[in-house]
Amino acid sequence: MRPLVPLAALAALTLAAPLSAKVADLAVPDGTLSDVAIAVARATDATIVIADPAVARRKVPGIRGRMNADAAVRRIARASGLRAVKVAPGAWRLVAPPPAPRPRPAPAPRPAIAPPPETQGQEITVIASKRDMRLTDLAAQATLLDGAVLELGGVGGTERITRRSAAVSSTYLGSGRNKLFIRGIADSSFTGPTQATVGQYLGDLRLSYNAPDPDLRLSDMERVEILEGPQGTLYGAGSLGGIIRLVPRAPEPGETSLVLSGGASAIQNGEPGGDAHATLNLPVAGETATLRANFDAASLGGYIDKPLIGARDVNRTRILAGRAALRVEIGPDWRADLMVIGQDTEADDSQYADRRGARLVNSAHVAEGSRARYGQAQAVVTGRIGALHFKSSTGIAGQRLSERYDATAPGAAPRLFEQRNRTRMIANETRLWQPLDGAFGWVLGSSIVDNSTTLTRALGPEGEQLASTGVRNTVFEITGYGEASYRIAPDLVATAGLRVTDVALGGAGEDVAPMLALAGREITARRHETATLPSASLLGRIGANARAYVRYQEGFRPGGLAVAGDFVRQFRSDRARTIELGGGWGLPGRGAFDIGLSLSYTRWRDIQADFIDIGGLPTTANIGDGRIIAASLSGSVRIAAGLRGELGATLNDSKVDEPAFLTFERLSRIPNIARFAGRAGLAWQRDFASGTRLSVDGWASYVGKSRLGIGPELGDLQGDYLDSGVTLRFGRENAGLTLSLTNLADAEGNRFALGTPFATGREQVTPLQPRTIRIGFDSRF
Repeated sequence: MRPLVPLAALAALTLAAPLSAKVADLAVPDGTLSDVAIAVARATDATIVIADPAVARRKVPGIRGRMNADAAVRRIARASGLRAVKVAPGAWRLVAPPPAPRPRPAPAPRPAIAPPPETQGQEITVIASKRDMRLTDLAAQATLLDGAVLELGGVGGTERITRRSAAVSSTYLGSGRNKLFIRGIADSSFTGPTQATVGQYLGDLRLSYNAPDPDLRLSDMERVEILEGPQGTLYGAGSLGGIIRLVPRAPEPGETSLVLSGGASAIQNGEPGGDAHATLNLPVAGETATLRANFDAASLGGYIDKPLIGARDVNRTRILAGRAALRVEIGPDWRADLMVIGQDTEADDSQYADRRGARLVNSAHVAEGSRARYGQAQAVVTGRIGALHFKSSTGIAGQRLSERYDATAPGAAPRLFEQRNRTRMIANETRLWQPLDGAFGWVLGSSIVDNSTTLTRALGPEGEQLASTGVRNTVFEITGYGEASYRIAPDLVATAGLRVTDVALGGAGEDVAPMLALAGREITARRHETATLPSASLLGRIGANARAYVRYQEGFRPGGLAVAGDFVRQFRSDRARTIELGGGWGLPGRGAFDIGLSLSYTRWRDIQADFIDIGGLPTTANIGDGRIIAASLSGSVRIAAGLRGELGATLNDSKVDEPAFLTFERLSRIPNIARFAGRAGLAWQRDFASGTRLSVDGWASYVGKSRLGIGPELGDLQGDYLDSGVTLRFGRENAGLTLSLTNLADAEGNRFALGTPFATGREQVTPLQPRTIRIGFDSRF
């Protein structure tokens, strides 16, 4: 629907302007035309008026540098294709340029409308750099995934990221239960007490500390940023492989809008499904306070049969999710953002099948399933003090995961294993920074994390399970960090950083006999660890489009407690040190051609990993030292007008060269990481004279062979499959219809060779979801 106020108010640009607007140091990030103009007007004491609501919503590049209002407005006008009209001292109006004279039409068939020209030359700012670094100044491999592209064909979860990036891989136990890996740094198949190797963030706050990927719905996202790791200096513990940062769209002041989308799907030889999404943007106090709310619901059809319990298509998954954000402008250049997010993911049964049996058939004796619930609330204060930027983020997160596994022994009565994981995390990060707009840029920050995780277990006949040993881990972490960049020469940037973290570790056994708890009190006693994580890099630009860099970085994970038989045992912290060579040409998705590549060597000490103990239960230990050599490549090329091709690939070679004890003598490679993975994509679009557009987006990805886990019990191979899909959209900008088809070849594959750790003599696979078709719609009001 149209804004309820004139767009001059929507843009919040009608500010009282002095007779002579001041000169200001601008560091305005990319955004809508109204957002960029608001920031420039406030910084330069100018008045900027935009008359057209549709124009104000255009995406434009940010403005950086020291300049007065006149120069800044001219840059905004050039970037947006508008004309700046000066209406008074210190006041401008942005209007569409006059149309070119129309030539007399020749008698000919109606011509095809060429696709819009690609945006070129606009700088890309990487928010995950924590100081608004331009991509061309960042000495790291960064992947930026546009939120609108991730939503194409319906809202999805983390699988949309793994489809778009060859560097990110995952286990496949099910939604809300998986572990993510980047750059070949993977520990094991299970989610135990070890901290994740990939840091996941929503805005500035991590989603969790040592819990599985919550698989949040990627709806109404501005973009997703992936930084290959380690990223220890800026992000600390749990970023050995890198970080994935979700950047949600911010509330838009002065605009009232509603977005609706949904669809219905059908799985070949499976059940139908459906999904729905809504986003509401609503001013609640003029342009001072704005609410943005999202709602998602999905019912994903099942396709696995369990004949031993007389059930078909057992693995339906239901997802309910919501997010609400309130932005309050608390003063010039200062604002507060409040956000609440929640998601409930419930799977009726497991999604694995027998390796040797009929396709998509599981011979388990009981109903298996899971329920994952996630919630987070955060408050963020952002502002500027002259040329300095300030941000403080505080939040609390809770995650609960309940899982059921078939634990039936061969020839015995049905038996069920239940596991519950409860996590609570409170975190704050505060930082002050100056962007690298001139010769020098820096960031100083601190963070506090208080995390508690409790794992409980029960085993036995269904309804009669007896509690078995569990474990509780507590972590209290205090950190200070800093990083600075200096432009040695116009095309040469040196960066160095340091992070110092003090970690207090504690915990106890759960459901442990009192005498055992007393005897093991020294094991569970509170203890401290201190980690120092330095980093350094050197980046040089070669000509106008090329860049190359060398980087050194470290990462670590603190130790903890793990179940060991009837009690618990300690495992030590581990640490990764990486040296990387990389570079690129052009900006991703821009111009005729772009490419990014890197080669890294990682030394990983005291690797923490989960494995199966002699009782058939998952446990954790330090398995030894290892090394990883990884290479990655990504790029795109403009093949023709409106047609662009994409390519990405990773190569990994790993070795665990000092096994800690005989159980792991068979281990030679890091688990769950394929030696080779690659993807290719094609995107095409065409505009028609009626104002409609046809877009086609196709992709194919290949995942090579990898080993399931640690130890001989988890030695099965997995991977070596090809997945593919295509999505078509036809319509206008404010409404359209979509048609999607995934797993075009209806391949079975084996994404993950584990469904239950108790399946003695029953090899398992996790097949691809069979060929699926979805018909959907999207509309904007």
